[in-house]
Amino acid sequence: MTGVPVTTDSSPVPAAPGRRVPALLKSPTGLAGLILICLLAILSVLSFTNSLPYDPLTQDAPSSLLAPSAQHWFGTDQFGRDVFSRVAAGVANSALIAVVAVAFATVIGTLGGLVAGFYRGAADSVIGGITNVLFAFPPLLLALALASVFNRNWFTIAVAIAVVYVPIFIRVTRGPVLSLREIDYVRAATSTGQSRVMIMFRHVLPNITSIIIVQVALSLSWAVLTEASLSFLGLGTPPPAPSLGSMIFEARTLVYVAPWTMIAPGVVVVLLVVGLNLLGDGLRDGFDPRNRGKR
Repeated sequence: MTGVPVTTDSSPVPAAPGRRVPALLKSPTGLAGLILICLLAILSVLSFTNSLPYDPLTQDAPSSLLAPSAQHWFGTDQFGRDVFSRVAAGVANSALIAVVAVAFATVIGTLGGLVAGFYRGAADSVIGGITNVLFAFPPLLLALALASVFNRNWFTIAVAIAVVYVPIFIRVTRGPVLSLREIDYVRAATSTGQSRVMIMFRHVLPNITSIIIVQVALSLSWAVLTEASLSFLGLGTPPPAPSLGSMIFEARTLVYVAPWTMIAPGVVVVLLVVGLNLLGDGLRDGFDPRNRGKR
């Protein structure tokens, strides 16, 4: 993990992003990403509703290292656990952690960017200083440090990942807010005596929603990859809960004997990350005002 993707277009965009969502279906990349995410979401639903063909935690020694078949679609691992069921549970756990982490980062980072960009002055200096400090650390190393401090469970891991992504949302939000605060309708709202808080949430925030949505989709993909990396390094979701990263780690010694134990979780991680990135690209194209005439 060498970096985190950040939307580069900091210019204000029109409000009412819902009008741009149908354009996602006309984008080949966005549609492909949406299909991939829907398929993987089905796996998560199967896990959350206990509808998997096997219990992902139940061991069955006589059935260990069985090759993929009609009975075990992705084969079994060294403990006889069904790999398909464990992959589905791993997707659900990764999705839960990624969604909670990005939700925290979105709320805190967006509020920080709004305050820094709209109030400027001391608020901008303080928030900007905190952002620069967090940016000074490589994302994965910062997540590793935070995850190693807390008692490991899915929530603390989500918080550790959220801290990494807060400065991303602050920077993505602050740029457009600096431009929007000088626009005529914001100046008019100020002259009528409306409070700054009301102006931020009523006039400024709706006009940067599309930028935030795109950044959420991109950040989700990297949050999934960060969680898998932490699990691979032994600082992710603690066992026996299935995790895609820990499954890959456990299968490293079986790659020549039972390659399916590594291929299945590895391919799912790739599909999940690629799907979210394609979805983010499709959303970016759909929300881009320059594409109006192309839709």
